[in-house]
Amino acid sequence: MPGKTRYWLLALLGLFLLFVLMDSLNAFNSDPWMEVPHGNHSHYVPKDCDPPLPVSDAPTQRPKPGETVDCQGNTVPLTAR
Repeated sequence: MPGKTRYWLLALLGLFLLFVLMDSLNAFNSDPWMEVPHGNHSHYVPKDCDPPLPVSDAPTQRPKPGETVDCQGNTVPLTAR
């Protein structure tokens, strides 16, 4: 019996670590932009730009509800994309 308990605990630990990894990769974030910590402030970078927007060109103010960041680094309404 102790062997089965150990395997269940290891399986639960593995699932927890998988959840933490997916969360750190923003798998659960549905926003069209992502927050990138940068020293004592954060930049808000769009997710789907080609070529990607450099972090230093992204705005440092969080987009308000109904807004997003475009590929030029401007905060715009969601319908303007």
